[in-house]
Amino acid sequence: MQRAVLVAVAAEPEVRAVLDALDNAPMPPEWGLVRAGPFEVLRTGVGKANAAGAVARSLDPDAHRLVLSVGLGGALPGSDLGVGDVVVASASVFADEGIATPGGFSDAAAMGFPPAAGGCSLPAVTDLAADLPGVGDAAVGVVATVSTCSGTDRAAHETVRRTGAVVEAMEGAAVGLAALRAGVPHGEVRIVSNTTGDRTHQVWDVPAALSRLGAVFGRR
Repeated sequence: MQRAVLVAVAAEPEVRAVLDALDNAPMPPEWGLVRAGPFEVLRTGVGKANAAGAVARSLDPDAHRLVLSVGLGGALPGSDLGVGDVVVASASVFADEGIATPGGFSDAAAMGFPPAAGGCSLPAVTDLAADLPGVGDAAVGVVATVSTCSGTDRAAHETVRRTGAVVEAMEGAAVGLAALRAGVPHGEVRIVSNTTGDRTHQVWDVPAALSRLGAVFGRR
């Protein structure tokens, strides 16, 4: 049987959007898999620990040719992204692994503990059109993986300064690292559901973003 694409999706509404686009496949439990056409959809749960653990548990290089981290994300300052826009990651970056010092933030690589041989940034597969019919008009840029989302202007601008990212989410680099360890390529796709920066001024439209997520997988 042809090897599948392992699709790692964090939160239940994101998983539902993907599965609804794939002939209403049943909802798996957290860390559970469901096969839907050329995909195996893995419901990881939210955050790096869930994402890395779930992918490491389920990923099989003999069964999977590609790992995709997909879901919603927050547009960062200067990105010119709007709610509902699609972003294909050029790299997935660990944005807040490191140490905060009086002189500024130093990432884990600068401390001598890089998560991967290349540092805190994991290059991602960007040519995804053959697998995902709805990514043709996607922006391509760095996606920051954070444990603490940017709910202040200062935090959002600092994430951009450190990583050059256009959007932030909570799982991509962890998924990419697990894939790297297994020798399987990874990609990341994010649909903008909100802006970042001061929480009281953020703009959100989760239903529109979830609808666009389904469209990425071919739902019309």
